[in-house]
Amino acid sequence: MRGGSTKRSRRRNKRDRPAPEGREAPSGLEQTRFIADAMLGSLARKLRALGFDTVYYRTGDDSGLLRLASTSGRVVLTSDRALAHKAIAGGAKAIFLTGVNDRQRVRSLVTEAGRSTLPLVSGDSLCSICGGKLETLRKGDVAGMVPQTVEKRHRLFYRCLSCGQTYWRGSHWKKLRYLARLLEET
Repeated sequence: MRGGSTKRSRRRNKRDRPAPEGREAPSGLEQTRFIADAMLGSLARKLRALGFDTVYYRTGDDSGLLRLASTSGRVVLTSDRALAHKAIAGGAKAIFLTGVNDRQRVRSLVTEAGRSTLPLVSGDSLCSICGGKLETLRKGDVAGMVPQTVEKRHRLFYRCLSCGQTYWRGSHWKKLRYLARLLEET
């Protein structure tokens, strides 16, 4: 969630608003929870920032991933066709993702979720590193936690309550917003 908008006036515009808080799933729908295989680390981090509870399963074998998916009720995200088939054969929900970059993979996720009638329901933005909840901080709260140039340019910051990572809306914020718009097409 690092990204950025500069302080240009006292009034707030859309870019300066804090991350959505307290979003609730539409009536009767629960937040979509994923488990991403070892080939999808970048996508897992972005999905967390976009509000999806996503476990990044970077070590261990396929059977361990499938066991965790089944016990935690998570949808398997993979670019390994054989793993996707194995997951579905074992009764788990799985989405086989195509594409070589995150934009293509998000498009693939939206397409395949639509085909399988899986609603993509997100919650509040999460820490892209550990998936922890984020708290909103003001400029005065981050002294010494971020570079001075960043502190001067931004008004809102976010800190993970679990790992302490600090975020702001910097240069890649536009890329995350683009991925969010793709996800909203469902």
